Amino acid sequence: MLKSRPSTALALVFLLLAWASPVSAQQLSTGTERPWAKGVSQEKQKTALELFRAGNALLKESIFVQAAEKYRQALALWDHPAIHYNMALALLNLDQPVEVHEHLEAAVRYGAAPLDSEKFENARAYKTLVEKQLSRVIITCDSPGASVTLDGRVLFVAPGRYEGLVRPGQHTLLATQEGHPTTDMSRTLLPGETTTLTLKLYTTEELTRYRRHWSAWKPWALMGAGVAVALGGGALHMQSRSSYRDFDTQVSSCGGCVPPQTVTDLRIRGDNLQRVALGTYALGGAAVITGAVLVYINRSQPYRINPGSAANESQAVNLAPLFGGRERGIQATFRF
Repeated sequence: MLKSRPSTALALVFLLLAWASPVSAQQLSTGTERPWAKGVSQEKQKTALELFRAGNALLKESIFVQAAEKYRQALALWDHPAIHYNMALALLNLDQPVEVHEHLEAAVRYGAAPLDSEKFENARAYKTLVEKQLSRVIITCDSPGASVTLDGRVLFVAPGRYEGLVRPGQHTLLATQEGHPTTDMSRTLLPGETTTLTLKLYTTEELTRYRRHWSAWKPWALMGAGVAVALGGGALHMQSRSSYRDFDTQVSSCGGCVPPQTVTDLRIRGDNLQRVALGTYALGGAAVITGAVLVYINRSQPYRINPGSAANESQAVNLAPLFGGRERGIQATFRF
């Protein structure tokens, strides 16, 4: 009696076993004249037939694991389509749909002659049903010398191509070669669909990109603005000195008298211009220093990308002049 088990082929198990019967030992014809018997000695055929009978007895008792092992031993001696057919029935109950499909393909390879018409048609029907439960994958790689694996199983050494059926779900592909970064790819495959995947090996240089924290012109623009502000401070300083000279000239011309308000205003104007000039010097210097620091921080930095993808990371900086009380300078806010 079969136990219920979760599997992609669970519905097929009950459907097929309701009307499937294994090939009997009597149907397994011997001799060397048939295409599937060429090169197989009578002794090997006899031993394979004994193993086939033992497998059939175990299959009848629903001892599927041991039955499959007997059929596997028999196939090692004699690659007979009928043994493949019974092997598929045993594996179908063990939730191994990919292997089931492989053995069904081998069972129908020579047509109906090694089986009989009914079992040949059954095998073709089973094969179609199993294919709908599996995913077909086509994998190519043209990088010479690359070893391509699927879920840890080596498929080929590139350049090459693989096409086959796998269980639906997530699978991992790797392409590896000494001296190259490993290319890995994960895909979720759906039942009944064909997916084509192409792998490529890259050099470290091909996977290296360069980026800055923000546009290259921004820190230089800040430095330029700082220089412009400092030059403006110099102009104001010159004007303050001019006001002081005019004040001194007016006081000297009257022989040291108490200067009238118009003359005093020259000194006050000079004081104000000097204070503003000193502020602009501080602001411009802070902008130049900040810009120089940002130029250094903003130098091009290498980073690694995954094969077949590009990493686009957004980074920003906000710059603003700072005024308030006696504080003057540049406020820089970074976001990485």
